[in-house]
Amino acid sequence: MSAEPIAQTPGPWQPDPIRQRQASYTLEDLLHLPPDAPRVELLDGVIHVVPSPTLGHQNISGLLWNWLRRHLPGHLRAAQAVGVSLSANFTREPDVLVHLAEVAPNRSFLLPHEVVLAVEVVSPGTRRTDRFSKPAEYAGAGIPGYWRVEQDPVRVYAYRLADRPGRSGDREYELLAETADLLEVEQPFPVKLPIAEITP
Repeated sequence: MSAEPIAQTPGPWQPDPIRQRQASYTLEDLLHLPPDAPRVELLDGVIHVVPSPTLGHQNISGLLWNWLRRHLPGHLRAAQAVGVSLSANFTREPDVLVHLAEVAPNRSFLLPHEVVLAVEVVSPGTRRTDRFSKPAEYAGAGIPGYWRVEQDPVRVYAYRLADRPGRSGDREYELLAETADLLEVEQPFPVKLPIAEITP
């Protein structure tokens, strides 16, 4: 008498360890992830799971998205949890982004020339990435604006893409404004944002 094999339910999705070591994942792979896959970013061909944000982080992101949605000019739209393909094997997912209104609504990833502004809300685990890595990546891809939102107290740092390469030889952002009261900038679109309206 032989024992029947025990049926095993598959576990949660995870990237293939061989492909991770080979750094061979591309944007095309991300477009075909199963529905149970976690939120991920693709960094030089390696899939990284995006950590779950805190409630405070999400409150600020949601309030900012809603404010932008109500105040943007007609040719622009605001979005959350949408990826940006910075190259064939490199993606980021800004907390909030502003894109051209003409982009089709069925898209999961946008191209840099379709993005006008990328916004990151800084959490304890993302400080270095949000303050240094992501701005350099977004600037290198040619995204015109970057906002960094610090928490406790809420303070916004607004940057624009400089006209010339910086000391590094690459495109860099230059600071337009920083405030915990009223953000007033003209680029990449005119804004008068009372910080109290995005403070939970």
